[in-house]
Amino acid sequence: MTYDERLAERVEDLLGVRRDATPKRMFGGIAWMVNGNMAVVVRGKGGLMVRVSPDDHDALLAEPGAATTAMRGHPMRGWITVSPEACTEPSDVAAWVDRGLAYALSLPSK
Repeated sequence: MTYDERLAERVEDLLGVRRDATPKRMFGGIAWMVNGNMAVVVRGKGGLMVRVSPDDHDALLAEPGAATTAMRGHPMRGWITVSPEACTEPSDVAAWVDRGLAYALSLPSK
């Protein structure tokens, strides 16, 4: 399965104006790196994967379509997978992108 190109365009519209944000193909989709730190990914399996503060992780799971990201069966605290159904409204996508951006900006540049 290829990634959702419309969703990628929405993310690009939000992050593409930033000089410190660069897209990079990975995970079967496209990740946006901010100052060298991954912020948000349009997943090849659909939806988003968003980097968030581990302190905010549990609270964000209450959002519609949010789940803990798992890699090779291991849950990854600080990463939220957002279902494709929760990425249909531009305002919802913007909110998740803002969360990923804010956390990536809080990290040291690579």
